[in-house]
Amino acid sequence: MVDALVLLDSFGFLPADVKRMSRIMRRGVEEMLKYENKLPGRKERIYTYEAAKERLKAANQFLTDKSAEILLERGVERVDGGVRFTRDIRINLTNIVRNSLEQCLLMQSQISAKVLVVRANEGFEKTIPQPEEIMIPLLKGWSNEKNSIVTVDGDHHVHLNNPERVAPIVTDFLMSQTSYKNEKTCGVNQASKL
Repeated sequence: MVDALVLLDSFGFLPADVKRMSRIMRRGVEEMLKYENKLPGRKERIYTYEAAKERLKAANQFLTDKSAEILLERGVERVDGGVRFTRDIRINLTNIVRNSLEQCLLMQSQISAKVLVVRANEGFEKTIPQPEEIMIPLLKGWSNEKNSIVTVDGDHHVHLNNPERVAPIVTDFLMSQTSYKNEKTCGVNQASKL
């Protein structure tokens, strides 16, 4: 049901070293238990809008003022005394869902939608470097006749900080998929009339 997929400075699938998988999963479970134990007495933090913006920027050095404001539009709600973040704090916990490189490559190969991978030259590959034995097969898995890989200048948030670098690429890709879908649909409609 998905005709096209756009990955913005994402690895798509990120495998875990099989030797470290049980330790990572254990850490994730322990973090979740610790989090759940704190829930009953946990007080909700209320920020001024400016303090929330500064908090967001402190957590991510690549955000500009404008980018932080865009994220705050959907990430806070007004309450008595200021704003509160609406995100689920559990996103910061260690993810226990882990796959090996082989599993990632298998899942990647089963994606039937056309995929556009937009990489930022100062993005995840620089901030979260991965060994070549992981990155080369993952990129090779996206490299085929139906997918496109494009690299743009910028950091992980280039789509927020400099949308003019990303928007035309994504728009062209999605428009080409719409044209393809319309041609397929028209062909089916024409064939059914015969």
